[in-house]
Amino acid sequence: MTLTIARSHTIYDVKAVESAQERARALKSVELEAFYDNMLALGADRFLTTPSSAAALDPLYEDCPNFGEVLDDLSRYLGLALAGGTSFNIMPVLLLGEPGVGKTHFGKRLASVLGTEFEFISMNALSAGFVITGSSSTWRGAKCGKVAERLVRGRFANPVVLLDEVEKATGSTQSDPMAALYQLLEPETSRAFHDEFIDVDLDASQVFWVLTANSLEGIPEALLSRMAVYDVPSPTPEQAAGIAQRIYAMLLKELKLASMEAELPENVQAKVADVSPREMRKTLLDALGFAVAAGRSALVPEDIRLKSEPAKRRIGF
Repeated sequence: MTLTIARSHTIYDVKAVESAQERARALKSVELEAFYDNMLALGADRFLTTPSSAAALDPLYEDCPNFGEVLDDLSRYLGLALAGGTSFNIMPVLLLGEPGVGKTHFGKRLASVLGTEFEFISMNALSAGFVITGSSSTWRGAKCGKVAERLVRGRFANPVVLLDEVEKATGSTQSDPMAALYQLLEPETSRAFHDEFIDVDLDASQVFWVLTANSLEGIPEALLSRMAVYDVPSPTPEQAAGIAQRIYAMLLKELKLASMEAELPENVQAKVADVSPREMRKTLLDALGFAVAAGRSALVPEDIRLKSEPAKRRIGF
């Protein structure tokens, strides 16, 4: 059994918050003053988690089999952290692959095995810069960014933050998401991360960054140099069959379908082999609906209704 080791890590200076609160009172900024009240009430310390064994990552080899190269490296780095008694903190990871191969799912599962929180940020928006770094407290409707919000209101100093489709980040003249990442993805500068809404430095150096992209086009070289880049292939037919069986088993448990056969027939596994991990859950959910409606206790290939036209894709699976 693998346990999670948690230690305390300070992410901001309480005295700096008290000074900032006084300035907020002078400016008569009710929203900002309330945020500082919350920071003081929560305290400056957060949990910093590390699995007690590199075996903590083993379930991901089964759940996300096409991420073997990433997991091999993470296992080695976790082993080094455990040998030295340090926190599990590595350089940001860029997952490069076609839509639907399971990149977002991998980030969520990684957060789960690390015993920490997960934050998803879409970079495919003009407001991506504001979402990351917040907006100035002098603006109407101003608020802090998701990174600061997760660190301040969350319980952990090392949440997994996934930046989705980073190659599509465009920003605006007021908000450049790439500029924010230059600071956040560098260990030294991230120790004093400055959110535009909060006039207090935050230690974001323990954040576990996972970025996703469909291609490298549009990602500056200076940003790529701050990341470990991994090509994530589509699952092989054998891997897809294993993923399908695990999703099917989870659906049976969630829906309490004890009367259904526990194993997917081989001819059904073969038919879903070409379905992306992102779409597989819905495909199998629909198939179960067809089987139950027909009064059958096992799926047949005809229950797998593959779309002839690509539907609008959803995030994750």
